[in-house]
Amino acid sequence: MFLAKALFDRQTLELAFWLAVVFVLSIVAGRVITKIRAEPLQKEPGPAELLAKFSESHMRGELSDGEYREIKTTLAQRLQDELKGDGETG
Repeated sequence: MFLAKALFDRQTLELAFWLAVVFVLSIVAGRVITKIRAEPLQKEPGPAELLAKFSESHMRGELSDGEYREIKTTLAQRLQDELKGDGETG
């Protein structure tokens, strides 16, 4: 009788231990997956970076004055919007 009770207690303890291990590992795995999904695979360049890139293309003659002016106007507006957004939250 004593042996059966001791064996039952040991099995119950082991079961509780392994359930706790599985629970902790599930929580850790969930956090890791959430963090990985939250990060973009490739960061999109901001308007300032794009403007610098297109400026170089224009200087090399790959873009006409009209094309560069149109791109510059669009990106300047995006840059202003981005700066306004940073100013409001900061």
